[in-house]
Amino acid sequence: MKILVTGGAGFIGSNFILYWLKKHSSDYVVNLDKLTYAGNLENLREVENNSHYKFVKGDITDRQTVDKVMSDVDIVVHFAAESHVDRSIIDASPFVKTNVEGTHVLLESALKHKIKRFHHISTDEVFGALPLNTTEKFNIKTCYNPHSPYSASKAGSDHLVRAYHTTYKLPITISNCSNNYGPYQFPEKLIPLAITNILEGKKIPIYGDGLYVRDWLYVEDHVRAIELILQKGKVGKTYLIGGLTKDISNLDLIKMIIKTMGYNPDELIEFVKDRPGHDRRYAVDWSLTQNELGWSPKYSLKRGIRETIEWYKQNNKWWKRVKSGEYKKYYTKQYKERR
Repeated sequence: MKILVTGGAGFIGSNFILYWLKKHSSDYVVNLDKLTYAGNLENLREVENNSHYKFVKGDITDRQTVDKVMSDVDIVVHFAAESHVDRSIIDASPFVKTNVEGTHVLLESALKHKIKRFHHISTDEVFGALPLNTTEKFNIKTCYNPHSPYSASKAGSDHLVRAYHTTYKLPITISNCSNNYGPYQFPEKLIPLAITNILEGKKIPIYGDGLYVRDWLYVEDHVRAIELILQKGKVGKTYLIGGLTKDISNLDLIKMIIKTMGYNPDELIEFVKDRPGHDRRYAVDWSLTQNELGWSPKYSLKRGIRETIEWYKQNNKWWKRVKSGEYKKYYTKQYKERR
């Protein structure tokens, strides 16, 4: 089987490729990535010389490039997206272009080349926000109500994917996941930012009162869920993927990280001005995914945090290059100089 992975040099995409080639060594993976600021080929160092892996630098909005890489693949797993809410507030244009227009280009090409399965990776943020101190959770019947340019662009892409299934019978599946964390995550996101700031002796910025709640999902658990959706998921269906059964605020999460690393939270937390339209709470009901596919998270939050802290401790050169921008030189050295 040949799989096209879009955005495979990003955090979740690279974890998916590493997992897939390890578990499905006879399959062939093509990684299409534009290598924006969050795309890092160093994530895939261990497979770059694998004969069953190929990297293609390209933009998912480029029809010619997309058609070329999709011409002989069986499955598309579509990760590629602009994904940071803060950046979408500053400038929404790249989010609309990549997340909506790029998904449209991929769908058109998937139809043209009769792709056997188009799996679209989305987010729980398309559902909006939940009130604090309730047991309410997002489920597959929850109405869309995105609050940021990022989540609005992902909602648009979700609707496009479903429309191509309903109108053109394109065999699709969708997964809406909660906040991922783990190895290779770009350190602008909360958990790796906290860990790397602690390792650098810096304070950790927390928006507003810090009582915002997210459902945290260890990236390997997410990848395992995608694997099951591709193997057993029903065409046309949406699956929700979350990692927690109990709420935890951002403030308590950061305190957990600080204490796990052996420091005093009172000395390292810095409250900063809240961002506009900040969603108060996310929580995901992943029972359908569990019941239908037999999936559940293997990693508790405490275990996942410990694993993530240990990874960043052992890979300080990786995240220091990312924070300094030096990681971008890897592409030039490894690929451009080979031409």
